[in-house]
Amino acid sequence: MVTIEFLGPIQKDKISLEAATLNDVAEHLSQDAELKTWIETCAVAVNDVMVMDLNTKLNNGDKVSLLPPVCGG
Repeated sequence: MVTIEFLGPIQKDKISLEAATLNDVAEHLSQDAELKTWIETCAVAVNDVMVMDLNTKLNNGDKVSLLPPVCGG
């Protein structure tokens, strides 16, 4: 079981799900129309380490964070 947290403007509570890879997480989140748009633009961290490969393996207890793009001034 991994925990998925949504940061910034994504107005979703944390969820837990069974996932072996980030691709499994992406497939699950894509079923939610609102999240599907975020998946394409967000950076992703696993246990606070940025990752870019959807084939990244996940372990029981891992935390996956979706980090939407931000702009500042």
